[in-house]
Amino acid sequence: MTRRLHPLLRGLLLCLPVLAAGCAGTAAPPAPVLVGTEWRLESLGGREVPAGSQATLAFPEAGRVAGNASCNRFFGTYTQTRQNISFSQMGATRMACIGSAAEQETRYLAALQKAVGFEIEGSRLTIRLSGQEPPLRLSRVR
Repeated sequence: MTRRLHPLLRGLLLCLPVLAAGCAGTAAPPAPVLVGTEWRLESLGGREVPAGSQATLAFPEAGRVAGNASCNRFFGTYTQTRQNISFSQMGATRMACIGSAAEQETRYLAALQKAVGFEIEGSRLTIRLSGQEPPLRLSRVR
């Protein structure tokens, strides 16, 4: 003896895969992982940085940031919510720095303070800045 399903129940069962697929399409993508990555500055204010520039940005652990600003090492904290980011409590060493490296260092640290968002595409990190175009562009070191 075979049982027949009520037509409404049968219709619901037939629609479940379609509903599940629709729900899966609306889920927010996971936040990009920054912890354990290191990046080298490629472009600052739309200008390529000089060859041999040592400006970097590293995320050694959740909430901590460090790097080389051009002459001096810097450190601080960051907050990430999905693809929004902000840097705070920044500090740096105070070694002598002159010329274009000093200017780049000042501009780089100031730009990090204006960070509002980021994207990772392959080996590129783009950091959007509040009230400033174009964004910072960095390439992945590790």
